[in-house]
Amino acid sequence: MIPLLSFIAPDRLWILLVIPLLLAAYVFAARRKNRRGMRFTNTSMLDIVVPKQSQWRRHLAVALSLLSLVTLTAAFARPSTQIDVPRERATVVIVIDASQSMQATDVAPNRLAAAKAAAVEFVESIPDKYNVSVVSMAGNSSILVPPTLAHNTVENAINSIQLQDGTAIGEGIYTALRALQQAPKDPNKPDSVAPGAIVLLTDGSNTAGRAPMQAAAEARNAKVPIYTIAYGTENGYVDLDGKREPVPVDHDLMKQIAATTNGDYFAAATLEQLDRVYDNIGTEVGYEKAEREVTSRFAGYGLAFAVLAALGAISLGAKWP
Repeated sequence: MIPLLSFIAPDRLWILLVIPLLLAAYVFAARRKNRRGMRFTNTSMLDIVVPKQSQWRRHLAVALSLLSLVTLTAAFARPSTQIDVPRERATVVIVIDASQSMQATDVAPNRLAAAKAAAVEFVESIPDKYNVSVVSMAGNSSILVPPTLAHNTVENAINSIQLQDGTAIGEGIYTALRALQQAPKDPNKPDSVAPGAIVLLTDGSNTAGRAPMQAAAEARNAKVPIYTIAYGTENGYVDLDGKREPVPVDHDLMKQIAATTNGDYFAAATLEQLDRVYDNIGTEVGYEKAEREVTSRFAGYGLAFAVLAALGAISLGAKWP
């Protein structure tokens, strides 16, 4: 796919109107020269004076000169195009459910262990210049690691998460939004908000705290997408106080949160599926379209055409054996 070009100084492209004028002048001069050449009756003498090979070399030299003018004018207009670049100030907040339901073994060895292992792999795949934060979510939520470039610290924090009572999904989202506010500021634009995304891993049954959809609306207003991952199976259960409690996954809630925030919803029932989910999220939050000026590239093209045109002109004046 050819990238689309735009110009920072498009008014300078008016210079290109000179090109057809030069081309018309060249055609006029060539025809006039041909008419003068018809006065020669001795064609053998004409072939000696003006060798046939000089005709195409002359046209080629002029064509290369015009191409040089076109590309140099384009460079003068400061062309730019959209490219994929890493969002160096991007912050990814990983919210991991540490409620008691996460000890269910329907995902081996259990939901929490599988989620932690996949989360560590995800952090390892994030570019080094990205800030990563970790939030542990249960009945209460806490920022284990504020946004940092020290990804090894993030991985250690993920591995340290322990099971707790309760599941407050709404509070987990609010805590993640607070973590995003702690992202490093741009010294040149201290009031600008760094791009960010929340990755929410939970089996999706809210039991405490503020409503999850209220928190999702807050994230939408802050333009922070939430990528929800509902993991586990419908047959999951835990044994609490000697009583077996079913812990099915609430897929509907996870879908609503993702849709509200312009994020994406994923379902993962096994560790392998969870790994693929993280691969998808990594590509979506990892890069953004950005305008990149490509003036030097066009200037280089113009220089190359100019050199070739000069060689063509030299060949016209050279005497070849």
